Amino acid sequence: MDAAAQYALAYALTTSAGLRGLLTLAVVSVAVHFNWLHAPDAFTWLGSTTVTVVLVAVALVDFVGDKIPVVDHGLHAVNLIVKPAAAAILVGGAVHPHSGGELITLMVLGALAALGIAGASAAIRGTSTATTGGIANPFVSLFEDAVAGVTIVLGFIAPLVAAALALVLTVVVVRMGLGAWRTVRAA
Repeated sequence: MDAAAQYALAYALTTSAGLRGLLTLAVVSVAVHFNWLHAPDAFTWLGSTTVTVVLVAVALVDFVGDKIPVVDHGLHAVNLIVKPAAAAILVGGAVHPHSGGELITLMVLGALAALGIAGASAAIRGTSTATTGGIANPFVSLFEDAVAGVTIVLGFIAPLVAAALALVLTVVVVRMGLGAWRTVRAA
């Protein structure tokens, strides 16, 4: 994978991590484990059997828990920390930069991108809870799952297209999040 594709994949994955950090990390772990993605030496641990099994199990718990009212809010609170950390790891596992400084910069940018998406998503979820009593939250969760899944898969198949989609997704989610925040604040 050339440098442009690596950076595009990393951006798509960090955007996906802003919605589903553990799912994205688990999928990348599986990809590294089966040599579908070649992580830099410092991140080969991501593909170890133990890490892969643990990440897949935790991602499944997160997936199911996010569909359960009240539990979803607890998971979102934890995920506001997990998602940026996952994004930083995803960048480290996807790109092969020329220097350690460049890698650190890219990891920080990836974490910030995921944090922005996670914050906007949390605002949308808060509005969903406030306006529907949480009834719509499982549907919002399924939509986030689908968007994250498409972004992840497309990232591996067509990284440049996935990065473009991730950019559009970022703009849409942030705008929706800001709108949701204004709605709740005005109420």
